[in-house]
Amino acid sequence: MDIGKRIVSLRERRGWTQKELANRVNLNVSVMNRIESNDRPIKDSELLNLANVLEVSTDYLLGRSESSTLSQTEKKEAEFQAFANNPTLQKWYKELPKSKEEDLEKLRKMWEILKDHGEI
Repeated sequence: MDIGKRIVSLRERRGWTQKELANRVNLNVSVMNRIESNDRPIKDSELLNLANVLEVSTDYLLGRSESSTLSQTEKKEAEFQAFANNPTLQKWYKELPKSKEEDLEKLRKMWEILKDHGEI
């Protein structure tokens, strides 16, 4: 199964429209349509966002794995990445990929605290 079909299948399992998924991963609906129909290659950042939102590994989307189930570690990372890539967060947060590893680790600890206390 190709990447577009896998995305469609996962989206439909959740009962989401193409527009809903596009909004969740911050893509234009026409771009989402072209990705799902394999008319446009997927960018690395889009692949990561889709995997996070659909709660699967990038390997599954790429067809390198037949298991769509994430390990506990992968789930935690996917949750964190979804939080980190949320387009509604403040502008400073957009600079996260350029941050030092120690800053990312501090942010991960803050994320865990917020999550453990039910704030997210």
